[in-house]
Amino acid sequence: MEAKFSYETKKQIRNLVMEVGTQTRKLLLQMDIKLGWQIFNMVYYLVANRCFRCSSFNHRLRDCRGEVTCPLCAGTRTLKECAADSREYKCTNCLTYNKHNPSKNISIDHSSVDARCPSMQAIIEKYRLNTDY
Repeated sequence: MEAKFSYETKKQIRNLVMEVGTQTRKLLLQMDIKLGWQIFNMVYYLVANRCFRCSSFNHRLRDCRGEVTCPLCAGTRTLKECAADSREYKCTNCLTYNKHNPSKNISIDHSSVDARCPSMQAIIEKYRLNTDY
């Protein structure tokens, strides 16, 4: 087991991300860990690669050839310049998906950084399926 990093959520919950082998991973996902008087549960940690310039997946800023796109409102501005209200959020990735798949429209009324974004969930599922355990 190797600790990679830790982070704290907005609700002051501390999380530790660890890298483990295949067999250890299988065991840890099936059980809770008891340390002292606390019980910890294990979850699978995957994050989608996202570009900070165009808010698209599977590439980074240094490799980006897209236009500057706000991750909140899908406008042609940076996140710092955006003044959109949460009711005005639009996901640029779901907009692109709907443009290329008109028969399978998905909801766009969320930001592209929303964890419940269908496009992000599809990317994470693709990562999960392509990982060799």
